Amino acid sequence: MWTLYKKEISSFLTSLIGYITIFVFLILNGLFLWVIRNTGINVFDSSIASLDGLFFISPWLFLFLISAITMKMFAEERKNGTIELLLTKPISDTGIILGKFFAALTIVILSVLPTMIYMICVYQLGSPVGNLDTGGILGSYIGLIFLGGVFCSIGIFSSSLTNNQIVAFILSILLCLIVYNGFEFISMIPVLRKYDLTIQSFGIAYHYNSISRGVVDSRDVIYFLSAIILFILLTKISLESRNWKK
Repeated sequence: MWTLYKKEISSFLTSLIGYITIFVFLILNGLFLWVIRNTGINVFDSSIASLDGLFFISPWLFLFLISAITMKMFAEERKNGTIELLLTKPISDTGIILGKFFAALTIVILSVLPTMIYMICVYQLGSPVGNLDTGGILGSYIGLIFLGGVFCSIGIFSSSLTNNQIVAFILSILLCLIVYNGFEFISMIPVLRKYDLTIQSFGIAYHYNSISRGVVDSRDVIYFLSAIILFILLTKISLESRNWKK
C-alpha cells in the first residue's frame, strides 16, 4: 500500500498539471481573501481579525482542486489497461484504494499548509496584535482536512466508475456538491421544514460548520469518518464489479 502511496504522490508532484492545480487553488484563495473587495470574504471587509473568509471559500475551491487530484487515479488505470495488472499485485483492493486515498489526502494537506501564512498575517493585523480566535481557526483547519478526506473518497469513487478523466472530474464535482450542500437545499422544501435540522445533519456543511466553531465534537468526527468509509466501500464494490461482468 505504501509503495502505491509513494508512487501516486510522486506521479502528481512530477506533473506540471499537479503544480498548476495547487497554484490556482492558492491564488484564488489569496485573491478572495486579500484583493477582491466587498464580497464579505475579504479580510479587510471585516472589522475584526478573522479568517472566516478562507474557511468559507475553501470548500468550494476544494470541489475543483480535489476532483482534479483524484480524477485520474483509477480512470487513467482503466484507460491504459493497467488496472488489471494493478489488481493482480499482492495487495488487496482495499489496500489499493487506501494507498490512493492517503496519497490524495496528503496532496490536499500540502495544498492547505501554505494558507497558514494567512493566519500569521491576520494575527499581526489584530488590534492588539494577536487578538485572534486561534481555537476557532485550528478547529476550522481540522474541519477542512476532514472535509478534504470526504471529498478525496468521493473523487476516488468517481474515478473508479469510468475510464475518462473529464467524466470522473465532472462526476466528482457533482457528487461532492450534493453531499456538501445538497441536503441544505432539500431542507428548505416547505413540506420538510419541520425536519430541516435532521435533514441538514446528513450533509457535510452542517458538520463542517460545527467543527469550524472551534469545538471538535465526536459526532462530527464520526460523521466524517463514516462518510469516508462509505465511499471507500463503494469504490471497492465498483472495482469488484469488473469481476462480476467477467
